Amino acid sequence: MRPPWRGAATGWHMTTDDTHILILGGTGKLGRALTRVWPAGQAALWQHRPGRAAPGNAGIVWDILNATAPLDDLRRARIGGILALAGYAGPDPDRLGENTTLALAAARLGDALSCRVLVASSQAVYGPQPGLLHEGSVCAPQGGYGQAKRAMENALADQPHVTFLRIGNVVGCDALAAGIARATLDDPVVLDRFADGQGPRRAMIGAGDLAAMLPPLFAAPDLPPVLNFARAGSVGMADILTALGQPFVWRDAGPDALPDLQLDVTLLQGFCPVPPGDAAALAAQGWPA
Repeated sequence: MRPPWRGAATGWHMTTDDTHILILGGTGKLGRALTRVWPAGQAALWQHRPGRAAPGNAGIVWDILNATAPLDDLRRARIGGILALAGYAGPDPDRLGENTTLALAAARLGDALSCRVLVASSQAVYGPQPGLLHEGSVCAPQGGYGQAKRAMENALADQPHVTFLRIGNVVGCDALAAGIARATLDDPVVLDRFADGQGPRRAMIGAGDLAAMLPPLFAAPDLPPVLNFARAGSVGMADILTALGQPFVWRDAGPDALPDLQLDVTLLQGFCPVPPGDAAALAAQGWPA
C-alpha cells in the first residue's frame, strides 16, 4: 500500500501565501470555467499551449506533449502545487492514452518542483454501479474514457505526491451541458425516465465549488491517493434543467440505464467543507462558453 503523502517527511512543500498553484490544461472547458470563479486570494498560473491565449491573468506557455517543462520560469513563480486538468475526452480512441502521458508529465514536474499534484480523474472509473461509491469500491469502467482514466491512475499509483480526484459531473462542462448547447425547439434535450417516473440522478459539482475546495487540499499536510470530489448526495438532471429554465422531453430508460450514481465524500469532508447537492445552487454557478 502506498504511504500517505507527508510534506515534512518527504521534502514536498505545500502551498503558502506566497506560492502559486499551477493549472495544467487551463484552456480546456473546465480550466476556462475555473478562471471565472477562482478565488482572488489564491495566486494561480494557467498553462496554455503556444498560439492559445492565456485563460487567466497569469499564464505560462508549455506544450506538455511535445516540449520539456519551463522549469526555470516555474521555479521563479514559486509553484506550491499543481492541478492537472489536461487530458483527452474526445471520440478518437487512439488519443485516449494521452491522459496517462499528460498525468505522468504532471507528476514528473511535481517531483522536480517538490510539490503536490492533484490529477483530475473521473467518477467514470467506477462504471455504472448502483449504490454509494467510496474510494475503495471496485472500479469497473465501461467505455474508452473511463478505462483510460483508470489506466492513468494505475500508471501513477506509486507516486506519493500525487492524488487523483474522481470528479463527479461538473455542471456546465458535462454531457448535459453539451446537450443543452445543441438543443433547439425542434430538437430539445432528452432525459431518460425510469419506472418510478424519475430521471437520472448523478454526483455533481460546480466550478465554483471546485475553486473553493481545491486550495484547502493543497494546504493539507497529507492526502490519500484518491479522493471522490463532488457535492454530497446526488442531483436530478431534470432538476438542473428546470432550474435553468431549459425545456426537455422524456424517453423511457433502457435496461442498462443507471438511475442514480452517488459518490461517498466522507474523506473529502475531512479536508474541506462539502456542500449538499442542490440543483438551484449548481445551476447558478454559470456555464462556460
